[in-house]
Amino acid sequence: APAWLRRLCGHLLSERLLRPGGVQAVVRGILEGTDGGASAEAAALDWRKCDAVGKILAACPQQCLSLEDYYRQVCPQILDLLHIQDKVAARQFQRVATTTLLTMAREQPQLAEKHLLQPLLAPLRRCSEAAELALEDLTAGAVLVPEAELGSCVEDVLKVYVVGNDSSSLLLGSLQSVLGVVFSLYSFAKQNVSYLRSPCQDILLWFLEKAEREQSMAVLKSLARLSSHVPTLHPQCQLRVGSEGGATIVLEEATSDEDEALYQKISLEQCHVESLVELLSHCQKSGLAGDFFIHCLKELTQVAAEDEAAPNPAVQPAGSLLELEQSQARQGRKLLVLQLVSALCEGVSDTVFTDIEQVQEFLAAVLHRACAHPAQGPGAAAEAQTLAMAMGLVAAVLGGAVQLKSSDFAVLKRLVPLLEELSRTYPDPLTQELASDLRIAICTHGACSPGTVGSAADSVLGRKPGVAAQSPAGPPGTAPRPSAPRERSKGQSRCREPSASSASPAPCADSLAPAGLQELLVSAYDPQPPSRAAALRHLASLVTQRDPEALRLQEKLLQVFLENVQHEDAFVYLSAIQGIALLSSEHPERILPVLLAQYERPAQGTEDAMAAVTRMKLGEVLMRVTRALGDMVFQHREPLIRAFLRGARDPDSALRASSLSNLGELCQHLGFQLGSIIQEVTCCVTAIARTDPEAEVRRAAVHVVVVLLRGLSEKVTEVLQDVLRDLYRLLKHVVTAERDAATVLHAQLALEELDTAVRRVLFPPQTLEKKIVVLP
Repeated sequence: APAWLRRLCGHLLSERLLRPGGVQAVVRGILEGTDGGASAEAAALDWRKCDAVGKILAACPQQCLSLEDYYRQVCPQILDLLHIQDKVAARQFQRVATTTLLTMAREQPQLAEKHLLQPLLAPLRRCSEAAELALEDLTAGAVLVPEAELGSCVEDVLKVYVVGNDSSSLLLGSLQSVLGVVFSLYSFAKQNVSYLRSPCQDILLWFLEKAEREQSMAVLKSLARLSSHVPTLHPQCQLRVGSEGGATIVLEEATSDEDEALYQKISLEQCHVESLVELLSHCQKSGLAGDFFIHCLKELTQVAAEDEAAPNPAVQPAGSLLELEQSQARQGRKLLVLQLVSALCEGVSDTVFTDIEQVQEFLAAVLHRACAHPAQGPGAAAEAQTLAMAMGLVAAVLGGAVQLKSSDFAVLKRLVPLLEELSRTYPDPLTQELASDLRIAICTHGACSPGTVGSAADSVLGRKPGVAAQSPAGPPGTAPRPSAPRERSKGQSRCREPSASSASPAPCADSLAPAGLQELLVSAYDPQPPSRAAALRHLASLVTQRDPEALRLQEKLLQVFLENVQHEDAFVYLSAIQGIALLSSEHPERILPVLLAQYERPAQGTEDAMAAVTRMKLGEVLMRVTRALGDMVFQHREPLIRAFLRGARDPDSALRASSLSNLGELCQHLGFQLGSIIQEVTCCVTAIARTDPEAEVRRAAVHVVVVLLRGLSEKVTEVLQDVLRDLYRLLKHVVTAERDAATVLHAQLALEELDTAVRRVLFPPQTLEKKIVVLP
């Protein structure tokens, strides 16, 4: 176009842009038809066009008086683009608004903070602890943030920060100022039925992932009430359930009942701790959960040291009121740290540590506590058990549980001073000896490994005579854990527990006498989880070694393992699962029918949830047995498939999804030779994928189809010829009608596998071959 025409069009466009409602009018005009239909759908997918429009809006026109005046007129209209109700055009306008906001934040951070981010976050900042509420103008129960405004604000933050995914310092800093309110809202939504739970969780996880590790740790400490870097919800503000599934923030009403106020405060703190632990359970892969856990352990040691050093004003008549308040604050902080450590131990799995650095920091925190406060007094048993767990972990790492490199030993050498101090100052002589042996093993990079290290590595977290976990202050009534005599272990090199795949006994493991086996069976019911898990591991090793006494009592062993599968401690029930799998692989014809009967037993009464969890654990046992049997699984094909098909119709959604997942893996182990049961499998999968109310179950059903098509490959038209049309119709139905994005993705992958297989059959690759024909 000629220059004069472009100049005139730009002038008219800028003039229209500065009028009321001009931004939306200009965007609609540039995007050409957002009323609906195929053109709007195509425009919604054209991200480059939306980005170009956003950059145009971020540029100040020449006829505008000042840059700040332009921002003052345009920014409220840009925020209004986030609230377009038309579902088809909303994606375009949100994309334009997000791009414009991020561009302005990069080019003019101060003006963007004033005219965009502050109005965007205003509802959350209004009820923040940093805000100054005019209490004299408000009455108790007055609404500070209405439900619609709060829900719209949270959704706008999700669109701009999480969907926009720009981790600049300006955006992270502005979001950090309201994270305390967002966390309170997340904790409130977790305890109630609210649609705000998922967006609040996404916002918190996005910040913890994108921010620097120091910044994320500071935020976590603030959310845990260990520091005040992030302002939280104002103490006089209260969250209430909204009528539309959201939440409303009101001014808290004063209560005259002190007991009720105390109960509400304690319940709120407990809820915050549980919500924080659940949030950290999603941050384990990044290592953030492990770092925070280690920080809590160090904090616990520091608080305990301060508590011992400070006098107790309550028992000193000369203590002032200020000293009494400081003592109460220390006690409250100590209880909070104890609550955090306890909740993290229960709620975060054993994958909390992602590298050897975190393992070393964890061990250093525990060993430093043991050096500073040796096990004495009424808490000696717990302190000794904690120290035994830490030293058992060191021994397990050195004993081959982790493949160590030279750089890993350089990290572990930081523990050497602590181990040396422990070997000199700890009151228990057995602990001193083990600490000295561990120090030697670390310094020699495992080349010299005394017998105590091997024994501790074998028991890992269990307590045995000759290992530091055996303490004179142990709990009374605890059954003794059998072990090889200490005199023999001194002269032995390290000997690890035989794995599940070893076919012959370990050269340094002797078969226990019947009395020792009875002691193991008694220890399998020990109230202490480490002792119980160690006994179960020893029983499993006896099965692997084909101990005659263990094989004679295989029914008793199976009963012991099955009862321990129901235990809530992960280390206990995983040890029981391993024992059942080993026992079943040795005698499948006797054990498998018992396991299948337990797996198919329906839940009754109030134990439905616990029964479903136990059945899922038994499903894991059945899959381990299937892997161990290999080709011999064919003779147990039909009862296994029938059990998983029945589990796919269970009322519990998690069990249905687990059964379908096991069914898909079983098909792979069978080589997809399902025989006449293929019709039942496909009918079950089709019905679930079409009608099940839970998205995770539908996703698992479609995944079974993907596994079948991918595994059969070229044979898909032969094996599935009777049901191939039904599976194709199912996948097309899922692609067009399913709401869950992951399920749709599985279906699309299955259609691609099916298309590739059918094309390969219909159009085989042409090969040139040379033939010699002898004519008569």
